[in-house]
Amino acid sequence: MRWPHFISNAWQQARKRGPHDAQVSPPELAAHLALGQTGEALAAAHLERAGYELVAANFKLPVGRNRRGAVVNAELDLIAYEGATLCFVEVKTRRSDWFAAPEANVDLRKQRQITRAARAYRRMFKLTRAAYRYDVVSVIIPEPTEDIVEPMPRVVLLRGFWTDAKFRKRNWTDAYVD
Repeated sequence: MRWPHFISNAWQQARKRGPHDAQVSPPELAAHLALGQTGEALAAAHLERAGYELVAANFKLPVGRNRRGAVVNAELDLIAYEGATLCFVEVKTRRSDWFAAPEANVDLRKQRQITRAARAYRRMFKLTRAAYRYDVVSVIIPEPTEDIVEPMPRVVLLRGFWTDAKFRKRNWTDAYVD
């Protein structure tokens, strides 16, 4: 097999350098991941200004197993207290809201996933009787233009975006009361 010219040259140069000459640099994040990290930082700052006390960010925890038996993990973007209320905050960041608002992506599937993760978090830390709520922070960071190098981001906090009542199992005897 013959390697393309640019691959063989890069491989030969790396071989000549040796391991002691290699400079380790942090991998460059993909643009959408960098945008998400920026949005989460802006959301955390906005929540602190609004009086929230941040507890955790990007908290990953196991929420169950899939059909093949593999452990399923979920992530909670931000966890904070507003007074005595524990808030599980999902952050959605976009470049624009031309097509749809960022919070439109917190659909039923995502709400169910966050609800499961929040339930596991509350059980893990024995907070099952604590008051809690699900919030969404919508962040829009416009693309830089020639006129505006750093456009102002728009951050909107949506308190109580959903409740987990729709995910509770119904008691069928209550549905058929005579």
